[in-house]
Amino acid sequence: MKAEIIKLLKERNGYVSGQELCGRFGVSRTAVWKVIRQLEAEGYGIEAVRNRGYRLVEMTDVLSGAEIESCMEGGLIGARVVYYEETDSTNTRAKVLAEEGAPSGTLVVAEKQNAGKGRRGRGWSSPPGSGVWMSVVLRPDIEPSHASMLTLTAALGVSEGIYRVTGIMPQIKWPNDLVLSGKKICGILTEMTTEMDTIQYVVTGMGINVNTPEFPKELKDKASSLYLETGRTWRRGPLIGAMAFALGEYYERFLAAGDLGTLKGEYESRLANLNRQVTVLASGGEYRGTCLGIDRQGELLVEREDGTVSRVLAGEVSVRGIYGYV
Repeated sequence: MKAEIIKLLKERNGYVSGQELCGRFGVSRTAVWKVIRQLEAEGYGIEAVRNRGYRLVEMTDVLSGAEIESCMEGGLIGARVVYYEETDSTNTRAKVLAEEGAPSGTLVVAEKQNAGKGRRGRGWSSPPGSGVWMSVVLRPDIEPSHASMLTLTAALGVSEGIYRVTGIMPQIKWPNDLVLSGKKICGILTEMTTEMDTIQYVVTGMGINVNTPEFPKELKDKASSLYLETGRTWRRGPLIGAMAFALGEYYERFLAAGDLGTLKGEYESRLANLNRQVTVLASGGEYRGTCLGIDRQGELLVEREDGTVSRVLAGEVSVRGIYGYV
């Protein structure tokens, strides 16, 4: 009921009467009053006027399970929302939930992570109030070898969701980072559990720097946030809702095609490294070349200096720009 009341207050220009809320949810006025008080305690600015009802007068950056649910736009992702004020890692929590039978599309969000996960075992700083730390449980009927394509699909969804809310389109640094002004604002980590040759579930985690005001000296040249790029703070609930919906759209298209063929053009239009020189850091040694885009399986196509084209598989190597991160 709390999420529905939040959504109704957001949608209504004027007051919502207590009587209307009682009738809609089949509860007493006391029950409605208790929910309103809970919302005020969480940070919502609500005005109560006798004989008129309740009105939302201040929209602050509240993050809670009810707030996230009120921002969901439907679709495959977010039909079930699990929220933690503090946890170790949303990917870890999502995997536990998946083992317990959580359905595909379950969305796990945390205000704070104590052990956020980055690529290649690195940590991910996840302080409260600054970003969106979320993971999605997926159960795709695909070959395990195709799971890496979900990282690219997620990058498209997050990029599109941010654009729909902010009007700013982040670029994608293949395969799993989003960048603005050449600096990283989002990292994506996909983890998979299989049984024989079948995927049991995939967990895709996303960490987005939203309202982070500054970064340590060693990260200033590489990391940024929506706040630093736009000069304003953003409410994270609507961002989560938009990203979840867009991710669901791209995920459906990926499943229907069975690969990235229908998403290839859109992905390349956002590819930060397209037609630029890159350094490929592979286990067998590094080499330079020009990024030509991706193939239907999401492998990066790099034309070497001798004219040959190499296919770079996500997860095996790192790719960097010649003169910096991108």
